[in-house]
Amino acid sequence: MLIDIHTHIWGPPGSPPCSSETIESSKKDLIKAGEKYKIDRIYVSGLYSHYPDEEEIAGLNWEVAKFIKEEPKLIGGFCYVNPAHSNAMDVLKKGIEEQNMEGMKLWVATFCDDERVFPLVEQCILYNIPILIHAFHKAVGQLEHESLAPNVANLARRYPEAKLIIAHLGGNAYYGIKPIRNCPNVWVDFSGSLFRRDDIDYTKKLIGADRIVFGTDMPGASFYNNLGQVEDGDLTEEEKEKIYYKNALRLLDRRERIL
Repeated sequence: MLIDIHTHIWGPPGSPPCSSETIESSKKDLIKAGEKYKIDRIYVSGLYSHYPDEEEIAGLNWEVAKFIKEEPKLIGGFCYVNPAHSNAMDVLKKGIEEQNMEGMKLWVATFCDDERVFPLVEQCILYNIPILIHAFHKAVGQLEHESLAPNVANLARRYPEAKLIIAHLGGNAYYGIKPIRNCPNVWVDFSGSLFRRDDIDYTKKLIGADRIVFGTDMPGASFYNNLGQVEDGDLTEEEKEKIYYKNALRLLDRRERIL
């Protein structure tokens, strides 16, 4: 079994019921990848501009909800929320309660430990759903309000009962893993195409295989690059199974609480 916890449909959302060509292209790419690579479940969030307005957020979530209805066996969704918006809580509730999404997605609109995020996290705790957090340490070009691993650690310590996923190994495993090492409620994904052969080994050494989940960042990233990270890693077959799907199943199981 294989679960990809981190993919996207990209592009400007169209006005329902007319999707943009870029979003439709993303959908086709993900369906094709699911068939080609035998991925059992693909979790999607919609993204476009770094600091979206309310209309863009609504359109992207509508597109994801539509995709779930089109491909219910393959596609699951993470509700994209901009915590700076006054309607952010309503967006989250609609995504989970009406649009059948299974988690919340935070990108770069605010730092993840901004106080405006706290009510959303508290609601996710009530729902018992995971929160996928973009966090990326860059040598140059760091975006305004782009979270880093210390921001994720701050949030994890404030809400130890929250299920948090730090994406992309925090952008650099040697920077991103240490801050969340002692936060048992933080899982990591290694989605993207920027990493080294020993990143998975280093991550396993610091936090163990139980807190690593498989993600690719498709369609913009390579499936085989991310698969190779696991297959070439210093991992037992049991640890590979945990990364490929067992850890994700635990995160997504709303009946199982971590505290």
